[in-house]
Amino acid sequence: MSTPVPARTQVAIVGGGPAGLMLSHLLRLRGVDAVVLESRPRERVETRQRAGILEHGTVDALREVGADARMDEIGMPHDGFELRFAGRSVRVDMQELTGRHVMIWAQTEVTKDLIALRLEQGEPLLFDAEVLEVCDVETDSPSVRYRHDGAEHVLHADVVVGADGSYGPSRRAIPEHLVRRFERIYPYSWLGILADVAPSSHELIYARGRTGFALASMRSPSVTRAYIQVPNGTDPASWGDEAIWDELSARFALDDGSFTLARGPISDKSVTPMRSMVTEPMRHGRLFLAGDAAHIVPPTGAKGLNLAVADVRVLAEALGEWFATKDERLVDAYSETALRRVWRASHFSWTMTTMLHVDPDGDPFDEQLALSHLHHIETSESARRALAENYRGLALGDV
Repeated sequence: MSTPVPARTQVAIVGGGPAGLMLSHLLRLRGVDAVVLESRPRERVETRQRAGILEHGTVDALREVGADARMDEIGMPHDGFELRFAGRSVRVDMQELTGRHVMIWAQTEVTKDLIALRLEQGEPLLFDAEVLEVCDVETDSPSVRYRHDGAEHVLHADVVVGADGSYGPSRRAIPEHLVRRFERIYPYSWLGILADVAPSSHELIYARGRTGFALASMRSPSVTRAYIQVPNGTDPASWGDEAIWDELSARFALDDGSFTLARGPISDKSVTPMRSMVTEPMRHGRLFLAGDAAHIVPPTGAKGLNLAVADVRVLAEALGEWFATKDERLVDAYSETALRRVWRASHFSWTMTTMLHVDPDGDPFDEQLALSHLHHIETSESARRALAENYRGLALGDV
């Protein structure tokens, strides 16, 4: 049951996904009150299939706020991953190259734990709260107008944080002429599946097959998560189960015949378009953007959730300092600080995407560049180290 929502708070957080929830917990540790408003029902928030790879910084943040027990019990630490191309493979050993690993722990599980912790602490979190407008962000008394149970309400705050995605009302509160938006639409999508079968590999496999990209991932020791590159506009229902397994098998195949793909019943199919987007600045007056409200990356580099958590770690420190001392230096630097990491991750995600996908309208020159890049990673330890550093996540101060 939700805690009653006050009419005023220090920080109004629009969006109850991982970014907004994590921010609310980080602020609580710093003695800052917050209210989280989420437009979707709780069940929808907790079941939406999204990312499953956590950088070490995201893992640290979950431990900091006390949402780590199930992750440490059930999550799967991964020391490396595999790249496949031209019928051969190369392993990137993150632990050996960087001294760090990543954690396989689905975003749905992260969200469940953050919600449960928020409600357990009795802190305000309201589902089915449709935000109608973010108001007066250029003043020192911004507010959020929202509808819940058929009635309209207004939440007053000192600060509003928009963590409500790229199509939410928070971004609309910033005048268009003050925003710079950078975007790239990729000419392909991902068909993703969940299957009730043990993963074929204990680590992730990223493959550039002759007909396109494929990824072998997992949600648990008994549930496989996998993706294949498909044309934009693909209807997931147009792909039969056997056709999916056949295509995955072909794209993961090794010339020596040493790999066999385990098959099983597919429980879920969905298609994800691929795009990159960055909005600058990430602050306007008393409104701060975080996560997908400010940037989107293609999932190839596993950066979406991790970037959102990095944003709110920076923002929580800045707001904590501002509320405690009225020192504005960190809040004034928030957008610039966060965007340095956003652009680094955007470049890494673009690199992984273009290196591993087959552009249906591309030319042979682009294909040879991608294969040359993969060969360089195969033969150069320094290239593998740079890849591993970006994949496992750079520290907040390293970008």
